[in-house]
Amino acid sequence: MSGLFDLTGRVALVTGSSRGIGNALARGLAGAGATVVLNGLSGQRLSDAAALLEGEFPGRVFSRAFDVTDARAVAGGVGWINDEVGPLDILVNNAGVQHRVPMLELAVEDWERVLAGDLTSAFLVGREAARGMIGRGRGKIINIGSVQAELARPTIAPYVAAKGGLRNLTRAMTAEWAGSGLQINSVAPGYIHTEMTQNLVDDEAFNGWILGRTPAARWGTVEDLVGPVVWLASDGANFVNGQTIFIDGGMTVVV
Repeated sequence: MSGLFDLTGRVALVTGSSRGIGNALARGLAGAGATVVLNGLSGQRLSDAAALLEGEFPGRVFSRAFDVTDARAVAGGVGWINDEVGPLDILVNNAGVQHRVPMLELAVEDWERVLAGDLTSAFLVGREAARGMIGRGRGKIINIGSVQAELARPTIAPYVAAKGGLRNLTRAMTAEWAGSGLQINSVAPGYIHTEMTQNLVDDEAFNGWILGRTPAARWGTVEDLVGPVVWLASDGANFVNGQTIFIDGGMTVVV
């Protein structure tokens, strides 16, 4: 049974993986046997992250800095992976940004920046990865969504719109590519404790709201996301397609 989840010999790209959730997912995929390619914008941070992971998984960690919102850069980055690392088997679209401001004060430029970073990027990288996957008749694309695909909060309208769009982009990818042997799914994390959410954890009122609003009565951890992503990347999920799996401690099922 364990062989169902063995990723040995497969190549995985995780966007936005120099830190936080993306880095944890890359480590989890490598732990399951995959060769992983880290991606980010900051060359130094990316190099440092790759060097650290290489220490754990020698010979199976690569990195490639490119802008996931730039179609030409994406084509170059994915092309480099296919040529220099190996045929891309697994894509995790994790890169994203957040911007908190009330809608009446939201600049159009910031709206467009968040949609580009959180939604258009998944379209661009997913499409480029799919070109090779379709030719080989197999591939896994996993889009990292959010409970904001189902719920909304004040001040994060672009993020809510992008994550809702990502849920349906996952369905659209399935409609077009599942017949070619690809599985495309999404995971939707709840509130995850990372360095980027530390300020929210430290906010006593907000932290209390999270603990009270989540049936599991805790914040999620990056490790909580690894198992579902490894499963979706593996042969164990070969007939799972177009789904969004909420990993939120039960937040979206209660009122």
